[in-house]
Amino acid sequence: MLRTNRDIRALFFAQVVSYCGDWFAYVAFVGLIQDYSDVAFFVSLVYVAQTLPAFLVSPVAGATVDRFDRRRIIVAVSTVQAVAAAGLLLVHSRHTLWLGFLCLCVISALGSFVGPASQAGIPNLARSPEELKLASVLFGSLWGAMLAIGAAVGGVFAAAFGRDAAFKANAVSFVLAAVFVLFVRHPMQETRAAGVARPPVRPIADMGEALTVARRDPVILSLLASKAVFALGSGIVGVLAVLARRRLGAGDDGVGLLLGARGLGVAVGPIVGGRLVGKGYSRLLVLCGGAGCAFGVAYLGLSVAPNLLIAAVLVLIAHLGGGAQWTLSTYGLQRRVPDAIRGRVLAGDAAIVMLVLTISNLAAGLVVGGIGPRPAIAVFAVTGIVASGAYLYFTGPVRRRADADERADAFATLPGVESS
Repeated sequence: MLRTNRDIRALFFAQVVSYCGDWFAYVAFVGLIQDYSDVAFFVSLVYVAQTLPAFLVSPVAGATVDRFDRRRIIVAVSTVQAVAAAGLLLVHSRHTLWLGFLCLCVISALGSFVGPASQAGIPNLARSPEELKLASVLFGSLWGAMLAIGAAVGGVFAAAFGRDAAFKANAVSFVLAAVFVLFVRHPMQETRAAGVARPPVRPIADMGEALTVARRDPVILSLLASKAVFALGSGIVGVLAVLARRRLGAGDDGVGLLLGARGLGVAVGPIVGGRLVGKGYSRLLVLCGGAGCAFGVAYLGLSVAPNLLIAAVLVLIAHLGGGAQWTLSTYGLQRRVPDAIRGRVLAGDAAIVMLVLTISNLAAGLVVGGIGPRPAIAVFAVTGIVASGAYLYFTGPVRRRADADERADAFATLPGVESS
């Protein structure tokens, strides 16, 4: 697909360089925080800075990517993100950490446009339903692959060349991403009919329209709930760096190893999930819930991991489930939601999960400060297991209805059968 589909190839390489730069900067900035402060809560705030602004801006982002050229939005936003990324170079003491958090917030807020624009555009760049599945798996896997490569290499890069070099690489990555997206030629949204005026952006009303569509379609509603349920126990991911440094005796390279293991899991998980998902929605929903349970069980094991190597293996296993869940729920929405509101639904999906992740990360930071990283990991792991089990239970009727609809559709397409 990458060899033959030029547009998806251009978008793919744009994401490659952008994600890699992000993780270079993340490892370096977390290192700065732990050098300038011994407050574990500050590490969790890095994740909050990457999630809360995206939640707040998502209503505007979703409406914008449904109204305007998605390709131009990505180019413009990536250019401004490069400027914000360069601002991390100004952080040189405890008293300037706030500036680093501000830059992360700006990058996150602007990123809330890029994600929905790319995800909503992929169905229009794919040339067949099978290619859409391949593209969804590819882009879901890419995030994890770049986390594995970017975080692992970023830790070594920051140790070898300094953290400022990592911040510069991140700024350059946004510029390169904008250049690659310029090579996308096919429209990333359906063509508007001639003479039809573009309605104004109304963030609240537009998101309300998307939520109305979701309420009327139980499958869409279940897919939207999937990431939010998964995110309930995911706040503990933000304190992996604390576990590595304080309990496993690692430095930047150890933090990079755990993040790299996380990324490898996220990279492979979508590939496994894509093999298992099939064409129906019932199995897709089962896989989303089951993957969340697997994530929680592996993190429960992490809470008693005796050394860095075992910890890395458990993080890898956990995020095999996490990567599959994240990608499959997005793929389901790309298939199910019409293009005219796809950007808003995907932005709403991102907004919900960012809100839950923000709350989960804040809670994790407070819990870690009170009882330490290992007990806190156990608490959040159990939370994830219970939440995913409840998801499987409550989506049972939706899955049964989807099964019935799929059987009816299969029967209607048999030779000699007339559909009404």
